Amino acid sequence: HLFFVLGDPKVPVLYEVERTRTGKSFSVRSVKAIQHGKPIFTCQASFQLSQGSPVQHQFTMPAVPPPEELLTQEELIQKFLQNPNLAERYRKHLNKIQAEDVPIDIKPVNPPDIFCSEPQEPKQLFWVRARGYIGETDMKVHCCVAAYISDYAFLGTALLPHRQYRIKFMVSLDHSMWFHAPFRADHWMLYECESPWAGGCRGLVQGRLWRRDGVLAVTCAQEGVIRVEQTPTQSKL
Repeated sequence: HLFFVLGDPKVPVLYEVERTRTGKSFSVRSVKAIQHGKPIFTCQASFQLSQGSPVQHQFTMPAVPPPEELLTQEELIQKFLQNPNLAERYRKHLNKIQAEDVPIDIKPVNPPDIFCSEPQEPKQLFWVRARGYIGETDMKVHCCVAAYISDYAFLGTALLPHRQYRIKFMVSLDHSMWFHAPFRADHWMLYECESPWAGGCRGLVQGRLWRRDGVLAVTCAQEGVIRVEQTPTQSKL
């Protein structure tokens, strides 16, 4: 479970680790990151020895087209940019996204129509994977990469029913993850995201990372601040 505020990338970070609990099967560690004498990040991590149990079940992975049949986010943006009627400010926004060096391959299953501001159901499906080769290394490495992947475009799910508003400020407040099964972060996984609630300038999102073989690998939850302009935006055309 993570809680964080904006830090300063130019200032060293001091990490304080507390051995909260050490048991035979379960252990807990609490971490506090400090800058300028104030905490900017807290993390509580739980660890368990591998144990078998007859009590096990999971949801069913959504039936979606395989990633090989879908366009990447970059290819979709390129299609939008080819539209000569695209408003200049949206063209600049898409070019900015295109210029970002995001180390993730993303293939939206049902990409929203950028030219439509009609409300949509607060649900998204992406095929995601880390770019490059990580390999059969320590599982903790894949968990760290999955933590990075899980934060990308996650909170934006809560905005799908409110696409007529322009975002002023959006940032995560806390982020929780539960790891259920081994996985490779550099292999395609289906990221199922949904937002059951938003209000009071906050939004709640939940997510599931599925392996291609239908195994539920990771469950995520995040709450964030969402501030928008009160006046709905005009058409993107």
